[in-house]
Amino acid sequence: MTPQPGSAGDVLTLISAGSATTRSDLARLTGLARSTISQRVDALIERGLIEETESGESTGGRPPRQLRLHTEDHAFAGVDLGATHCRVALMDISGNVLAECEDGLLIGDGPESVLAHVDQRLDHLLDQAERPRSALRALGIGVPGPVEFATGRPNNPPIMPGWNDYPVPEYFDGVEVLVDNDVNVMALGEHRNAFPDTRHLLFVKVGTGIGCGIMAAGRLHRGAQGSAGDIGHIRVSGHDDAGCRCGNSACLEAVAGGAALARRLSELGLPAESGGDVVALVQSGNTQALRLVREAGRLIGEVLASLVNFFNPEVIVIGGALSRVHEHLVAGIRETVYRRSLPLATHHLSITPSRTGSNAAALGAGILAIEHYLSPDNINRIVNA
Repeated sequence: MTPQPGSAGDVLTLISAGSATTRSDLARLTGLARSTISQRVDALIERGLIEETESGESTGGRPPRQLRLHTEDHAFAGVDLGATHCRVALMDISGNVLAECEDGLLIGDGPESVLAHVDQRLDHLLDQAERPRSALRALGIGVPGPVEFATGRPNNPPIMPGWNDYPVPEYFDGVEVLVDNDVNVMALGEHRNAFPDTRHLLFVKVGTGIGCGIMAAGRLHRGAQGSAGDIGHIRVSGHDDAGCRCGNSACLEAVAGGAALARRLSELGLPAESGGDVVALVQSGNTQALRLVREAGRLIGEVLASLVNFFNPEVIVIGGALSRVHEHLVAGIRETVYRRSLPLATHHLSITPSRTGSNAAALGAGILAIEHYLSPDNINRIVNA
């Protein structure tokens, strides 16, 4: 039996999820006395977290007053930091995007330079949305490397020189900051926006490198130290000569990542320096690029077939730069996964390109911030302060 919620934070969770829109709904769902519900609701209204309006339809007598999140005085931001870009989405407490922007930016310029740019863009977006800086309650940031989630400090990220153990949350004053690996926030953004009813989902980012975000029972699974899903460094057979930036050889990203494919194409005399160049060659009809992408899909499918047997997901979403040629990449992945996984594990399995596309990370980082802020423990702390 599900425990009956009772705190102000639990009450707000029911309202934010749309499960309860009136005080009567809350009393029915929680089993709490109406006087207790009134205390909880009044405290949330006093803190500016919810509002009550007379907009319900009457079934006889006075129309019921409707409860909803108070959006005007709260803002949240999701930041997607890539190797060469910065996307920022400003959102309200309900997850609606108020303003957004994207800039070219080199993550290798170091944390001070990059975070100063993010701070400036936050001010710009807040001005655009006509919200004061004080309205910004929490900030989520996705970075292209491993992160110790509990502290928000990157941990030896290979393409982020100067970022190791940098205290990212401490850079921003007066706002809570959560930092996570970019593929984790992509998985969260994709799940909440495109697959909210799916309990077990894998989000595979195929870009310069390859990573996987894991949604287990509707929640992000990070593992003991935050490194769960690092499938790019799983060994694939038959590629012992492929050296990887991690120091090992035959890692999946060393043979099937965007950088690896670009290197192989350049050795064939084709102009390719990045995953984006690989995509451009495929879209122009280059048969060698198409063949390599299809082959990369099969290799990724080898690793995913093992994960399907182990984790038994309902959906595998393919995102990242190379997903822009998903008809070839996903075809290779499906070919191997359905051939090498157990029939029971693939009976209802869907393998599909990302529906949120390039916005997945920024949206997911914003959702990470909102869900942290609205968590019962945090709301109870705010109400009891």
